[in-house]
Amino acid sequence: MAKPLRLSTTSPTFEADFKARLHWSADTDAAIEQRVADILADVQKRGDAAVLEYTDRFDGLKVDSMAALELTQTELKAAFDGLPAEQRDALQAAAARVRSYHEAQKKASGESWTYRDADGTLLGQKVTPLDRVGIYVPGGKAAYPSSVLMNAIPAHVAGVQDIIMVVPTPKGEKNPLVLAAAYVAGVSRAFTIGGAQAVAALAYGTATVPAVDKITGPGNAYVAAAKRRVFGTVGIDMIAGPSEILVLADGSTPADWVAMDLFSQAEHDELAQSVLLCPDAAYIDRVQAEIERLLPQMPRKDIIEKSLNGRGVLIHTRSMEEACAISNRIAPEHLEVSSNEPHKWEPLLKHAGAIFLGAFTSESLGDYCAGPNHVLPTSGTARFSSPLGVYDFQKRSSLIEVSEQGAQTLGKIAAVLAYGEGLQAHAMAAEFRLKKD
Repeated sequence: MAKPLRLSTTSPTFEADFKARLHWSADTDAAIEQRVADILADVQKRGDAAVLEYTDRFDGLKVDSMAALELTQTELKAAFDGLPAEQRDALQAAAARVRSYHEAQKKASGESWTYRDADGTLLGQKVTPLDRVGIYVPGGKAAYPSSVLMNAIPAHVAGVQDIIMVVPTPKGEKNPLVLAAAYVAGVSRAFTIGGAQAVAALAYGTATVPAVDKITGPGNAYVAAAKRRVFGTVGIDMIAGPSEILVLADGSTPADWVAMDLFSQAEHDELAQSVLLCPDAAYIDRVQAEIERLLPQMPRKDIIEKSLNGRGVLIHTRSMEEACAISNRIAPEHLEVSSNEPHKWEPLLKHAGAIFLGAFTSESLGDYCAGPNHVLPTSGTARFSSPLGVYDFQKRSSLIEVSEQGAQTLGKIAAVLAYGEGLQAHAMAAEFRLKKD
């Protein structure tokens, strides 16, 4: 039976109990780190041969050449064409909403700009897309076509010309929805490889897999460790921890809706965290009762039960204001404001990967088709980081064009500061451009 921990902010032990329940160690097992280091070094040294060997060993997919691991555009289109009409329509509708959102995001924050000072000096910013990115799509226990859309579409909108997808296909089983999503999202090339070896191939390049500028997308502990190690050679989006949901409830939403929302993250894995904050103790009782009633019906009930018992928590707060303050401390990946006045509380909420306003806005809609990206910061990192977006696939260059008049003023300032730092050549380079009296 799933019994999430019950806490009350009025309890004298609340702070200690709260911290203990929220704690999650992101420390990677030393053996995983060492194994990943060996795989990365081997792929960097032997390239395709190493990728083929590890694909056989870890995915049970034995082939003679890398050509057999590359998915052609014809195969991606065939996968799309072969889907039931309902799935084709859903995939295209979700892709259209994700594209629309990220196009709006690009217009708001991703454009180049310039201005001129009174002396004619031009200053500005030039925004350009990355040349080539790699997206990692998880395989194995489940298939995630939504991850294809969420990673490839913002890259495409940003202007990235070359999008390389890697996806493990254990025993050679290819998921048609994943392949179809790659077709819909505009993936340039796709390879049926996964794990640390796929990350290594993308970071270092092989005879077949081109080296990329940045790698995005979630994966298991081996993938996370590999991304951490190749950072610096390439960019990465983030190191994601277990999935999280926090429901901020005022007691107005049907209790079974909230119980199922807590399940929606608990079913990911045993380490996922589901939290309810509510000032109504009787409502928390009703949610607990719905958890017990609904759990036996769930296909993934064993995972949900372990997640809720190990990391779930139902917190009775003094008020909604206090609930908002606690939510900011947690900085959850997904934050549902399950209230009949969500816009009353939204201004109090500072830290979250994504905020879902109102009882009808289930977190699952954001995962699949609302439009905003579902790749979100976890483990409290929403305090300082943001969802994946167009800006992750762009870079900014400063533009500076100093006029002759501007050089007379700026040159003197720069020279004074450069001499102060002991960098005479810097100072003299500025002074050479000053008009001689």
